[in-house]
Amino acid sequence: MDTKLTLSLDKIIIEQAKTYAKTNKVSLSKLIESYLASLTNKYKSDVEITPLVKSLSGVISLENDVDTKSDYTDFLIEKYK
Repeated sequence: MDTKLTLSLDKIIIEQAKTYAKTNKVSLSKLIESYLASLTNKYKSDVEITPLVKSLSGVISLENDVDTKSDYTDFLIEKYK
């Protein structure tokens, strides 16, 4: 159910938001709704994991003494020499 909401915003911000919405072919209302939904969903404790990610979980097993950060750093150093 949609409910009306009145906001007071800076005129320049409104114009920029309208331009952005038009460029992305979405209404300003939908843009704001999506933004507010993303803010409120961030605090949900239940994170939905897609079936693909679930199927890949546990595929790679590492030894306990592997320092992944150090290994990745070494890789990047070699890559960008």
